Amino acid sequence: MSRPKGMAERDPRAGFRTERRYCGASVPQGLLKAARKSGQLNLSGRNLSEVPQCVWRINVDIPEEANENLSFSATERWWEQTDLAKLILSNNKLQSLTDDLRLLPALTVLDVHDNQLTSLPSAIRELENLQKLNVSHNKLKVLPEEITNLRNLKGLYLQHNELTCVPEGFEQLFNLEDLDLSNNCLRTIPASFSSLSSLVRLNLSSNQLKSLPAEISGMKRLKHLDCNSNLLETIPPELAGMESLESLYLRRNKLRFLPEFPSCKLLKELHVGENQIEMLGAEHLKHLNSILVLDLRDNKLKSVPDEITLLQSLERLDLSNNDISSLPYSLGKLHLKFLALEGNPLRTIRREIINKGTQEVLKYLRSKIQDDGPSQSDSFIETAMTLPSESRVNVHAIITLKMLDYSDKQTTLIPDEVFDAAKCNIITSINFSKNQLSEIPKRIVELKEMVSDVNLSFNKFSFISSEVCLLKKLTFLDLRNNFLNSLPEEMESLIQLQTINLSFNRFKILPEVLYCIPTLETILISNNQIGYVDPQKMKTMKNLITLDLQNNDLLQIPPELGNCVNLRTLLLDGNPFRVPRAAILMKGTAAILEYLRDRIPT
Repeated sequence: MSRPKGMAERDPRAGFRTERRYCGASVPQGLLKAARKSGQLNLSGRNLSEVPQCVWRINVDIPEEANENLSFSATERWWEQTDLAKLILSNNKLQSLTDDLRLLPALTVLDVHDNQLTSLPSAIRELENLQKLNVSHNKLKVLPEEITNLRNLKGLYLQHNELTCVPEGFEQLFNLEDLDLSNNCLRTIPASFSSLSSLVRLNLSSNQLKSLPAEISGMKRLKHLDCNSNLLETIPPELAGMESLESLYLRRNKLRFLPEFPSCKLLKELHVGENQIEMLGAEHLKHLNSILVLDLRDNKLKSVPDEITLLQSLERLDLSNNDISSLPYSLGKLHLKFLALEGNPLRTIRREIINKGTQEVLKYLRSKIQDDGPSQSDSFIETAMTLPSESRVNVHAIITLKMLDYSDKQTTLIPDEVFDAAKCNIITSINFSKNQLSEIPKRIVELKEMVSDVNLSFNKFSFISSEVCLLKKLTFLDLRNNFLNSLPEEMESLIQLQTINLSFNRFKILPEVLYCIPTLETILISNNQIGYVDPQKMKTMKNLITLDLQNNDLLQIPPELGNCVNLRTLLLDGNPFRVPRAAILMKGTAAILEYLRDRIPT
C-alpha cells in the first residue's frame, strides 16, 4: 500500500490514537473497513461541511480495529488491503477541499458534484492516476493551472459552475475523451483545444460563446459536439472537415444560415432549431448522406427544396414553427418515422391530414406525385429532362450539386441518356441506389477523374466488376443491401478510399483486399455472416477508426484485436461469442480493447 514517505516512520501507531478523533458519526467505521478492501468510498449525501481527516488519511493511518485486536485473519490484514481508488463526496455542503488530497495518490475517480466549492486545491496536481473528475454543480470561478497535470484524465465534468475561462495548458490533457463545460460563463474557447486529439464528446452548451475557433476541426475523433444555447452567429467552415462527427447540437443560437458539411459523412444528428435560418438549399443537404435526425424547428424557413429526397437515411424531420406554406411532393419518398409540421401556414395539405400523423402526410404527398405527374412542381420541370423511359434526371442536381442522381427507379440498367446529361459537367457524387442493378454500369468509368462518392446500395449486385476499381479519387463507397460475398483484389488501387459500407450482404470473412487499403478509416460490415477477422492484419490499418461487425457469426473475438489501439468505435453486438460479456460491451470501445489486451497470451 502506498503512503507518503516519512508518515509511518514518524509515528508507526498514529492510527491507534487518532482515527476515532478524526472521524465522527458521519463516517461509520464499517464503511472505512469496507473501503480498505474495495478501494471505493461513497460518502454522498451525508450533509458534510468538510471532509473528515480519516478519509484523507485512509491510506496512511493504521485502522482502529488494530488497536483492539492485533491478530488479523488472512482476509483482514490491513497492511495488505488496497489503496483508495474511488472517492465519492457528492451532494454534500463542502466549501473547500484541503491539500490533504495529496494523501490519496491512487485515486482514479473523484466525484464532488453538487457541493459549494469555490476552488480546487493546488495539490490536485498530485493525483496523477486520476481518470475521472466530476466537479459539476459547484461555484468554481477559475480552475487551478495544476489541473493540467492530470495527464491520465479521460472524463472531466465542470458543468454548472461560474467559469469564465479555462487555464493555459489545458491542451496537455491529451487523453481526455469526455469534456463537459456546459452552463458556465465562457465567452471564448482557446484555439489550443484542437490538441485534445482523443476527445470524443465536447459539451459547450449554455455559455456566452459568439464564435468557435476554426482550429476546433483538429479534433479528429470528436463524435458529439453540443453548442446549444450560445450566441453563435456563424459556424467556421472548417467544422465541415470533422470526419468523425456524428451529432451536432446548435439549438438556440443566432444562426442565419445552415452550415454545409462536405466531409461529415458520419453525421447522424443535426439540431439547429430555434435560430434565425431563412433558407434551406440543396447545397446544405447534398452531403448529409448518413443523417437520421434533422431538427429545423422554430426558424424562418419559407420552403423546403425538392432535394430533400437526397436524405435517404432520414428518420426524423422537425419543421415545426417556420413560415412554410407548401411542401414538395417528393418529400413523400422519404422513409420518415417522424415529421413535425405544426405552426406553419401550410395551404397545400388539409389540417385533418396533418393531424393524422407522419405516415398519412407521407402517403398524401406520394399520392400527389402520382396524380400530378410531370406538373407536380414547376421549379422541378425547369431543371429536369425527360428520358424515353419516362424517367427524369435532375439536371439541377448535376449542375448545382455535382451529383449524378438516378436512384429509386427500380431499373435494371442506367440509360445512356443519364450519362449523356452529365457530359461537360463536373460530377463528384453518383447515386444509383434503390434500383435493380446486377452489374456496374460500364460508362461509370467516364467519370473516373472526378467522382469521390458512389452509392450503389439497395441493388442486386452479386459481384463488383473492375469499373469501380478505376475510380481513383473514390473516398466513399456504399454497397450495403446487395448479394456480395467477395470484393475484387483490384480494389487495392483505391488509394484514397476512407469509408466503405458493406452491411447487409453475404460476406463470411472480412474481404482480404480491405487490409490492403491503408487509407480506410471506416468499415461498416454489419449483418453479414462473418466468422473471423485477422487481428494481425487489422493492426496494420493505422487509420482505421470505426469497425462495425454487429450481427455476424463471430464465435470468438481474438484477444490480439485489443492491440488495434487506433480504433475509437468497435461494434460487436449481435454475435454468438460468449466473451466479452454484454457488461463489457456496454462500457464502450476502450473497455473492450483493454479487456482483450489483458487476455493476450504471454
